Amino acid sequence: MATPLLQLKQVSKVYRPPGDAPPVAVLIDADMTVGRGESVAIVGPSGSGKTTLLNLLGTLDIADNGTVLVEEKDPCLLSERQLAELRRRLIGFVFQQHHLLPHCTVLENVLVPVLAGRSGTDPEVEERAMKLLARVGLADRVDHLPGRLSGGERQRVAVVRALINRPALLLADEPTGALDRESAREVGRLLAELNGLDAVTLVVVTHSMELAEQLGRVIELKDRKLVER
Repeated sequence: MATPLLQLKQVSKVYRPPGDAPPVAVLIDADMTVGRGESVAIVGPSGSGKTTLLNLLGTLDIADNGTVLVEEKDPCLLSERQLAELRRRLIGFVFQQHHLLPHCTVLENVLVPVLAGRSGTDPEVEERAMKLLARVGLADRVDHLPGRLSGGERQRVAVVRALINRPALLLADEPTGALDRESAREVGRLLAELNGLDAVTLVVVTHSMELAEQLGRVIELKDRKLVER
């Protein structure tokens, strides 16, 4: 096992719906370790808690019991400022819906994470964005608005946006779920390439076994436990 980047130790999470609906246990005493440079697929039926698990790994949610460690640090012990810096420095997110800004160009969408707290971008960052877009086959689309792109192209823009801050960890939630078969294959190949060539640690929640089988490990969320397949 490589140096741990993510660890879950006896983690439990209960979802508490609004109103009088009873609470629902999503995870019970779950354990998982992800080393630097690994690629892991999380599979399981709809409603089993895969997105909740991804949110715990991405420090967007808090476990009810147990410990989540990111770079051997407990996010619960960090200040809001430290936690925001950890996310910015370490983690990139890709979602099923690309969430691109419709009135911004491809290049502008990619640069959105860099603009947080800044008045502009430096030429080096813009050059990186252009190189990444060229790498995913979108060099001739940088000035296009999202409405002029195919679904697969929009999702590739979302992946590049997630990479612009050079994260060590990429978390993807059903990244091919809304795509046609060929576009899904293109995005799957891109994710596998990023892991293999750039050593980006990759954790992907997916229903697609075709995508899961391109990754190094497959873990099933079953009966509120994590089971290696």
